[in-house]
Amino acid sequence: MFKTNFKKDLANNTMLVTREFAGAVEEVWRAWTTQEMLDQWWAPLPWKAVTKTMDFREGGYWLYYMQGPEGERHYARMNYKKITAPKLFEGVDAFCDENGVQSNELPAMNWKVQFKSSTNGTLVEIDIKYASQKDLETVVQMGFEEGFSAAHQNLDKLLGVRV
Repeated sequence: MFKTNFKKDLANNTMLVTREFAGAVEEVWRAWTTQEMLDQWWAPLPWKAVTKTMDFREGGYWLYYMQGPEGERHYARMNYKKITAPKLFEGVDAFCDENGVQSNELPAMNWKVQFKSSTNGTLVEIDIKYASQKDLETVVQMGFEEGFSAAHQNLDKLLGVRV
């Protein structure tokens, strides 16, 4: 079974996340770039991801929330900066309110997500850059590693992998 790997570089305020998925690059790319698929796997259970709006193009954005079992909502927005389908996309992911206005209290993250063919299907490499070491540590303390790993298991199920 595949495992999500996290490598933190505190000196450079970065985190590298790597994960293999049992699917062709085009299929895994669709799972990361379409509302219909993201809503099925992005949030760790028992949470669910709900897209308010998605415009996957350079200059576009994805506004969504994660809804908890008690109905609570945590909003985020990914602003897409660069897209080279089906190889990579880059953007700024930030916590926000229901209207997409970025929070000044929680960190924003610069994401570079790359998709590469691998022996087992597709290798996804996510380079995340933070403004400071404190921002990186804040996101880790919020449970990013556990939540992202759990969401990746949801994607495995969506791709038909038995977990």
